[in-house]
Amino acid sequence: MSGSNILKGTMMLTAASFLSKFLGIIYMIPFEALVGAQGAALLTYSYIPYTILISVSTLGVPLAVSKFVSKYNSLGDYQTGQRMLKTALKFMAGTGLLTFMILFFSAESIAELVLSNNEESNPNNSVQDVTLVIKMVSFALLIIPAMSITRGFFQGNNNMKPTAVSQVVEQIVRIAFLLASVFLVMNVFSGKISTAVGFASFAAFIGALGSVAVLAWYWKKNKATFTERAQEQTVPSTGSEGSLLKELLSYAGPFVFIGIAMPLFQLVDMFTWSNGGITENEYAIVSSLGHKLVIIPVTLATGLSLALLPAITKSYTSGDRTSLFHQMNQSLQTIILLVLPASIGISILSYEAYNVFYGSEILSTAGPLLRIYAPVALFYALFPVTSSILQGINQQRFAVISLGIGFFLKVSLTIPFMQLFGGAGLAISTGLGYGVAVLLNLWKIRRAVSFPMQQLWKRTLLIGIFTLLMAVLVLAIRWVLSFAIDYNDGRLWSIVIIAISALVGGGFYLYAAYLSSLLERVLGNRVKVLDRFMKRRQQS
Repeated sequence: MSGSNILKGTMMLTAASFLSKFLGIIYMIPFEALVGAQGAALLTYSYIPYTILISVSTLGVPLAVSKFVSKYNSLGDYQTGQRMLKTALKFMAGTGLLTFMILFFSAESIAELVLSNNEESNPNNSVQDVTLVIKMVSFALLIIPAMSITRGFFQGNNNMKPTAVSQVVEQIVRIAFLLASVFLVMNVFSGKISTAVGFASFAAFIGALGSVAVLAWYWKKNKATFTERAQEQTVPSTGSEGSLLKELLSYAGPFVFIGIAMPLFQLVDMFTWSNGGITENEYAIVSSLGHKLVIIPVTLATGLSLALLPAITKSYTSGDRTSLFHQMNQSLQTIILLVLPASIGISILSYEAYNVFYGSEILSTAGPLLRIYAPVALFYALFPVTSSILQGINQQRFAVISLGIGFFLKVSLTIPFMQLFGGAGLAISTGLGYGVAVLLNLWKIRRAVSFPMQQLWKRTLLIGIFTLLMAVLVLAIRWVLSFAIDYNDGRLWSIVIIAISALVGGGFYLYAAYLSSLLERVLGNRVKVLDRFMKRRQQS
C-alpha cells in the first residue's frame, strides 16, 4: 500500500471519524439543554462500562482481522482470510451474547458501586437511575461485535469506505433516535430524566442496526470480487478452523486492552471522583461534556490507526524497511502536525468553546478545567497510533505493558491529584498516564526495528515552535478583542472570538508550515490547493 493510498484511506476514515465525533458533540447541545449536567453524568455512567465490554466482547478481533487478512492477502492466500471471517463471525456472536448478559444482569451492582461512596457529594442520580440506563445500553452488545468484524475484514482488504460510511450512518441514526426520544419523554410526556436518558442509551442499539444495514449493502456489492479472488488464487489455503481462530486470537489479545484504554481511565474517574472531594458537575465536565470537545482533534488518530495497521503489517511482513519507516514517520508526524496546534487552540479558547456548546451556566468551573484538559488530546491521539505500529511489527504485547504502566500511574495519582488540584486532578493524572505509555511505545518501536528518530524529533520541534508562535498570536487577538467583546456576552460573541482567532491563528500556522515546506515534507504531495494559491500570489 503506497503512501498516497495510506493517506487516502486515512483521510476517508478521518473524515468519517471527524463527522461522527462532530455530530456526537453537536447533539450534546440540545441533549444537555433537555436533561442538564445531571443527564450528561447519567449517560456517562452507562457508556463507560458499556464501552469497556464492547472491547471485551470483540476481544480485539476487528483490528486483528484487519491485520490477519492483510497478511494472508499479501501472500496471495485470499481463501484463508475469507474462511477466517466466517469463523470469527460465529465466535463474535457468542461473545456478544455473553457480554450482553453480563452487563444487563450486573447493572444494579455496577450502579451501587458507582454511587456507594457518593452520598456526601450529593449526587443527582440514584442507583435505580444508573441501573436503568446501563440495562438499556447493554442491548447494543448483541450486534456490535459481529458488525465490527465485518468492518475489520473490509479494512484488511484496504477498502476503508464501508467502515467510514457505516460509522457516519450509525451516528446519524443513533442521534436522530436519541434526540427524538428524549424530546418526547421530557416535553411531550413530561417524563423523568432517567427515563429520557434510558432511551438515549438504547439509541446505541438502534444506531448499530443502521450500520449493519450499510455493511450488508457493501458486502453484497463486493461479494463477487471476493469470490473471484478466492477462485483465482494459486497458493494453497492453509490452516484448520481451530488453528485460524488460535492465530487470530493471538493477534487480538492486546487489542482488547488498547481498545479499552480511554474508557478504562474514565472508569477510574467514575469510581473515585467522590473520594477526591470534587462535585458531580466537575466530574461531568471532565469525563463527558469537556471530554467531547477535547476528543475533536483525536479523530485523526482513530482514522489513521485503522488505515495504518494493514500497511505496516504488509511492509513488515515483506521486509520492506524503507516503506515501513516512511509509513511510521508519516503517521506520527501527521498526528503531531494537526493535533498539537488544535489542542492548544482549544486550551486557549476554553471558555469560549465551552460556552458555544453548553452555555454559561457552569462556565466559571468548566473553563479552567477544559483549559488544563485540552492538551491531553495529543497523548490520546498518539497512543492508538503508536500501539498500531507496535501491533504491525508484531510487538503488540508491549502495548499492553505500556498501557499497564500508564494505568497504574492513573490509579495511583487520581485521588491525591484531585485533593491537590480539584477537578483538574482528573485531567492531569490522565495526561501523565497516557504520556508515559506513549513514550514507552516510542522507545519500543525504536528498539524493535531500529527506527531512526532524528527526523521525528526535528520536525516535532519545528511544529512546537510554530504552535508556540500561533498561541502567542491567538492570546494577543483574544486580548485585543476583549476591549470590545467578551465570551460572557453570550454564545454569539464566543463564536465570533473563536472564528477570528481560528482564522488568524490557524492561518498563520498553516502559512508558516507551508512556507517552511513542513506540510509538504510531512504530508507529501497533498497541498495542491495551497500550491495553486501561492503560485497566484507569487505571480501577482
